[in-house]
Amino acid sequence: MTFRTRTFAAILLASSLALAASTALVTTSLRRAMLADIEASLVKQVRLAAELLSDRGSLANPDDEAAVIGRLIGSRLTFIRADGVVIGDSDVAAGDLDQVDNHLAREEVQEAIVDGVGAAVRQSRTTGEATMYAAAVVRQGAVAFVRVGLPLTTVREQLAETRRHAWTGLGAGLLAALLLTWATSAWLSRRVKAIAELAARYRQGDFTRQATDLGRDELGTVARVLDETARDLGARLSDVARERAHMDAVLQGMAEGALLVDRGGRLVLSNTAIRAMLRLADDPEGRHFIEVVRHPEVAAQLTAALPGVRPAPAEVQLDHGSRRVIVARAVPVESDRGGGAVLVLHDVTELRQADQVRRDFVANVSHELRTPLTAIRGYAEALLDSALDRDQTQKFLAIIARHAARMERLVTDLLRLARLDARQETLGQTLCHTRTLLAAIAGEMDSAIETRDLRVTTRIDADAEAVFGDSAKLHDVFRNLLENAINYSPQGGAIEMAATHQGNVVDISVSDSGPGIPEGELNRIFERFYRVDRSRTRDPGGTGLGLSIVKHLVELHGGRVWALNREGGGAVVHVRLPDRPPSSTPPG
Repeated sequence: MTFRTRTFAAILLASSLALAASTALVTTSLRRAMLADIEASLVKQVRLAAELLSDRGSLANPDDEAAVIGRLIGSRLTFIRADGVVIGDSDVAAGDLDQVDNHLAREEVQEAIVDGVGAAVRQSRTTGEATMYAAAVVRQGAVAFVRVGLPLTTVREQLAETRRHAWTGLGAGLLAALLLTWATSAWLSRRVKAIAELAARYRQGDFTRQATDLGRDELGTVARVLDETARDLGARLSDVARERAHMDAVLQGMAEGALLVDRGGRLVLSNTAIRAMLRLADDPEGRHFIEVVRHPEVAAQLTAALPGVRPAPAEVQLDHGSRRVIVARAVPVESDRGGGAVLVLHDVTELRQADQVRRDFVANVSHELRTPLTAIRGYAEALLDSALDRDQTQKFLAIIARHAARMERLVTDLLRLARLDARQETLGQTLCHTRTLLAAIAGEMDSAIETRDLRVTTRIDADAEAVFGDSAKLHDVFRNLLENAINYSPQGGAIEMAATHQGNVVDISVSDSGPGIPEGELNRIFERFYRVDRSRTRDPGGTGLGLSIVKHLVELHGGRVWALNREGGGAVVHVRLPDRPPSSTPPG
């Protein structure tokens, strides 16, 4: 059997089954709808008959009454006593009523006893025809139940007519399906022949088209031919391409530099990071590594790894005078995998710097703690070893208390820095009034200001009256800045606190009239324990962590802090903060 014949037969069969199913569905749906309409009509009739009998009370001749009412409603009417005995029927003579079966067990009567009205469809024992019955309860009188029956002859006739029309339509549909199927099979046959002509191209590796039909005909032959080529070559090529893509994605996404050379020392592949580190050309593959790697230490790693030796990692500097520290590590590739060597360059500059910062931090903390501890121990020993008068004792105790307080401030600042580094500080941001905030801080420092005879002025622009932030943390920021300005201002000097509005931020500055900050140190004053000139510090109780805390708190608000020197002497520290919540801040 050819492909065209099989296609024709399959489509024709499917069309025939679909049309037959639709015809059966329509007939069934129509019959169900007609029965539902007849049942609704009979229920109305039986309700009407029940109400009529309830109003009339007793009946002189129930059989005649049933005949009269039956003619009026056009249906068979039956009167039933409470014990199920039929006492009147429009289709049964009065003399034959005693031969009628007891109706109490009838389905429609049982349903009427429960719900007041009942309906059922069955073959009538009296007429022998399929009949729909509806029964209802009569409220009073000798008749307990009234029942209406209607033969379904009309329904059968209408359904038969519908089936005739449906089968006529089915025949017309099958004829149309026959013609369409023949045309479709011819088109599919031409398609199969065209695909078969391309089979030779597929065998040569041209996979630009793919046939997916299966079977034992022409289309099945094409599928088998494609299987023989695509399953072998296609799968291998896909695996190779996928593995190459995965390896390339990993290599190019690595922060470390990676380079592979074959057993002859020629570059096979390299990633972006190592090309940037070694300043290689964009396409160094195929060249010997000695031609492109101009760093002796790096080349020595590859030279040692090619024979199969694992050289120890080496720290190298790729650029003369650079602070970058690179660890070079080369490993040999096993001979059963083609041989060669892999070179990896790892930039450990940040690790080294972090380690140096850690060591400096430990040294600074040790120094800052040792100074007050030495003082406390010395004065405590003096109190223990000497008989001092009350004034000297009070003096020594005051010194001990001052240094203990300094240690407490240092520990407190260290703990706060630790919380800030761990992002454990939370913000309760509200709209803060700039003038009120700066005035409160100046009031707290009033004693130190008067002692140094300083003149503190505040200048707030009209549009810089409010700033968005955590009032308690902003208070710590500007108290620290004002305290620094007091410490570095000369006797009788001037300090200015100013606030201006720029775009969607408020710039608050604190400036002093002191000696200023050397230009090369401006970027370092916010480092922990950093002092431009320790001899200039007039607050021996300072921890050296204040400005570092200021920087963390400002950045926690999404702001920025920096320092500048003023013309004419002195330094100024700027704090830039948002004037509204982050969600309402327009893009800058």
